[in-house]
Amino acid sequence: MALKINFPANRHFGHMGRELVAYTSNVADTTAIELKARWLIANVLMSPIRYRGRHRKPRTSRTVGLRLIRGGVLSGVVGTVAVTGTAGPASATEQPAESTGELPVVSAALATSSARAAQATEDLATHTEQQRALAWAQERAIVAAQREAAEQREAAEQRAAEEAAARRAAEEAARAEAEERAAAEEAANESAAESANSPEVSTLSAPAPSGGAAAVLDFARSQLGDAYVMGGTGPDSWDCSGLVQAAFQYVGVSLPRVSGDQAAAGTQVSLDALQPGDILWWGSSPGSAYHVAIYTGNGTFIGAQNASTGVVERDLSYDAPSGAVRVL
Repeated sequence: MALKINFPANRHFGHMGRELVAYTSNVADTTAIELKARWLIANVLMSPIRYRGRHRKPRTSRTVGLRLIRGGVLSGVVGTVAVTGTAGPASATEQPAESTGELPVVSAALATSSARAAQATEDLATHTEQQRALAWAQERAIVAAQREAAEQREAAEQRAAEEAAARRAAEEAARAEAEERAAAEEAANESAAESANSPEVSTLSAPAPSGGAAAVLDFARSQLGDAYVMGGTGPDSWDCSGLVQAAFQYVGVSLPRVSGDQAAAGTQVSLDALQPGDILWWGSSPGSAYHVAIYTGNGTFIGAQNASTGVVERDLSYDAPSGAVRVL
C-alpha cells in the first residue's frame, strides 16, 4: 500500500513531508491507523520545536503561532490519513502484518501460566482428596474404637452378671446346706429328747439264748475291738450292717446287706420283749433304718458304731434303739 500526503510549501513543513514519505515507504504492510499513530509520535509529539534552556523566557507571540500551526498540521494529517485509508480498496492478497514482536513471548508466558494453574488445580484436587480420605479414615477409626469399647463394656457387664449369679448360687447353696445341717441337728436333738422320754427298756434277765442265738453272739463278741470302716465286711473291719450280716451268716441265716433291709427282714418285736440274738435298729421306720446292732441280753448290745469306737458292746442307755426285729 502506497500513501502520499501533500503539504503546503512552507519552510516549517517541508522537512516533515519528506520524512513522512520516507517513513511510509518502509511500512507498506502496516494499516492506516498504525501509520497515523507512528507518524504522530515521530514528528509531532517528539518535534524539536521546544524551548531550549531554562534561562530563556519564551516569546508569547511566536509560541502561540507555533501551537496554532502544529494544531492545524495535526488536524490536516489526521483527516487526510483517515480519508485515504478508508477510501483505498484493500488488496485480496494483502496479508496483515505482525503488530508486535512480543506476541510469541506473551503466548509462551500464558501457556506456562496455564500449565502452572492446571498443576496447581490438580495439586489442590489431590490435596482435597487426601484430606477427605484422611477424614474418612479418622471417622472409621473413631467408629471402630467406639464399637470395640461398647463390646468390651458389654463383655465386662456380662462377666459381672455371671459372677454375681455364681455368687448368689454359692450363697444359696451355703444357706441350703446350713439349713439342712440345722434340720439334721434339730432332728438329732428331737431323737435324743424322744429317747430320753421313752420308757426304759426292760433289763430283766432274758432267757438263755438258743443254740443259734448263742453262736451269733459268740461270733459278734469275737469281733470286739475291730475297726469301723464304711462298707466293711470283715474280717478285721466292719460297718454296722456288715457285722450283723456276717454274724447271722455264721449260723446259716442269710440277711440283706444294708440296714434298712435287715430291719424289715424278720418279725418286729417290742423293746420290752427283747431276746438275745434280736436285731436292734435306729431310724423313723424299719425300711429307713440307718443303723443296726445285735442284742446280747441283760440290756446290752454289740455293734460297729463309728470310726472312733469300732466294734464295741454298750448298754441300751448309751443309745436307745428305735425298734427290734427277730429272725431266729
